[in-house]
Amino acid sequence: MTGRDLAGVFAPITTPFDPATGDIAPLHLRQNVARLIAEGLDGVVVAGSTGEAPLLDPDEQRRAVEWTREALPEEAWLIAGTGAESTRQTIALSRAAAQAGADAVLVRPPGYFATAHSTRSIATHFRAVADASPVPVLLYNIPKYTHLPLPPGLVEELAGYERVVGIKDSSGDLANLVAYREAAPRWAVFVGSGSLLYSALELGCDGGILAVACFAPRPCADLLAAFRSGDRTTARGLQERLAPLDKEIVGRLGPAGVKAAMDVVAGGFYGGPVRPPLAPLAPADQERVAALVRGD
Repeated sequence: MTGRDLAGVFAPITTPFDPATGDIAPLHLRQNVARLIAEGLDGVVVAGSTGEAPLLDPDEQRRAVEWTREALPEEAWLIAGTGAESTRQTIALSRAAAQAGADAVLVRPPGYFATAHSTRSIATHFRAVADASPVPVLLYNIPKYTHLPLPPGLVEELAGYERVVGIKDSSGDLANLVAYREAAPRWAVFVGSGSLLYSALELGCDGGILAVACFAPRPCADLLAAFRSGDRTTARGLQERLAPLDKEIVGRLGPAGVKAAMDVVAGGFYGGPVRPPLAPLAPADQERVAALVRGD
């Protein structure tokens, strides 16, 4: 994509599954994406953590990118999660995503052999992926799942590497976000927590890739717009509204919570089931999610 900054608020979209077959439901996918953009978001991320990426096979990931591209206007960003355990597989997923219409790829570190990796081996991995990817690469720091945090020193080392253009930080640690911003002043730095969007913007970050935006896109988009216009009071008020949704639904319940929230939003998104072995929410959690979304 040319002529537009990599910035704004993005939804790491859920992957909708047909409850009868367990297959991806492309109609629901397209409808969700179209509504998210209509609500003011700048783009979406396909096959991220909220999209249950580890539970998708490579062909499903490719088709999800294709279907999403069909539903997006040309000016909206499409980023695809392509992290895998081997450099070879990550490159293959990145090439397939680019061919399917992705503007950039979001690459997590390979975490299964986390204790065997060094900063050097991870840097080598990211460089190899970036060199082979037809589209720019963003790094993805999500130690909750990978157990392999990306140190600021690694970010600084890669900051001058032309093919790497940004990072998403889902550590939930503002000090880490500050360190990333300082280490890579020319990168697009995105916060991955909806509870921290306002703070991240104050720190000079470029926006957020926020699971809470999957079911509350308008407040996320409005917060960014208010901040950019200098209306800090409105922006802070929207942040206060988003914080419990992010902490109680996204942080505590994960993809199943996000999907449940989508299913109760007025006007309708499609959340649907998670893919086993992920489990559906307990009835009490479903009631709690519905109350939070309604603002009870």
